[in-house]
Parts: sequence; C-alpha cells; structure tokens
Amino acid sequence: MKVSELAASGGFRALALSDPSREIAGCYVGDLLSWVMGRAQAGNAWITIMSNVNVAAVASLADVACVIFAEGVQPDEQALAAAQTRGINLIATGLPEYEAAVTLSRLI
Repeated sequence: MKVSELAASGGFRALALSDPSREIAGCYVGDLLSWVMGRAQAGNAWITIMSNVNVAAVASLADVACVIFAEGVQPDEQALAAAQTRGINLIATGLPEYEAAVTLSRLI
C-alpha cells in the first residue's frame, strides 16, 4: 500500500506528504525515540504519540515510509517543518495506537 492510499482511507488524514508514492512495508509502534531508531525497519509506517521535532530525525534515520500520529496528536509547526525538510510523510489519526496498527494491518 502506498502512503497516499493510506492517507485517503477512512480514519487517516495527510498532514504532509513529501513522497506519497512510498510503499508501506509493515508497521512499527513505539514512543521511545531511541528504541524506535534501533528497531523500526525501512519502509515501516511508524505509529506514535510523540510529536516533537526529533520525530523527523528518527523517521529519517530509520527510513520509515511515514509517521502516523495516533490519538489525535498534532505535531507543532517546528515538527512539521522538520519533517518537510527531511522529506518525511506525516499522517494523523484519532485512533489509539493499537487500533491504528490493527487498521493498518488490515489495509496492507
């Protein structure tokens, strides 16, 4: 599934799509940035409630397909700008992290 397809599906919405044709090859759920950096796989959709500027750096290092902010979390302007600068796709959902992962799993 492409990031753009996820963003267009019910329950998810695009915040910033730098590379909408990027394929999602799995999912990683985590909120401890150092843990995600060492364990998320390239091409994963990373589901988190962390929304600070460091999310873009970790997403870039891990080469994730997109970051999904769960539970209605919205990144601030600094985080959005950092993600756009690094070419990171950002998606939001009001779903809890577990429900977002289950929904994503069904879609991909």
